[in-house]
Amino acid sequence: MNRFLGIDYGTVRIGLALSDPSGILASPLPFLENKSPQQISCALTQLAQTHQVEQLIVGLPRNMDGSYGPSAQKVRDFITLIQPLFAAPIQTIDERLTTAQATKELSGFGLSHKELRKKVDSSSACLILQQFLDRHQPLL
Repeated sequence: MNRFLGIDYGTVRIGLALSDPSGILASPLPFLENKSPQQISCALTQLAQTHQVEQLIVGLPRNMDGSYGPSAQKVRDFITLIQPLFAAPIQTIDERLTTAQATKELSGFGLSHKELRKKVDSSSACLILQQFLDRHQPLL
């Protein structure tokens, strides 16, 4: 059983996604409001224990030229905060355009702007996690 937790870190909301037990398919989870480091740490620890998560995959924002900006440093600071809570190392994956892709996909459902904002972060986390899972599947 290889369960993975995908995270799309944001200063307002943190999008979450969970893999199925076989580590093949990502599904969105409800987002977390980013209220305090303690609240985030507690919620992530509880999620990891409840779902027997073996590894966390965090989207690391890059500029279109591949460089890292201030948003990437915020994600690195977040990883530094939560890393001591987990035995396994936390992996990062390039998250360029995942929010744009998630927004485009969700737009087709006729959601209001408010509803869209509530779903886009976890949909983005789902895309981040699915991208990781697809890259790490053994060849059949």
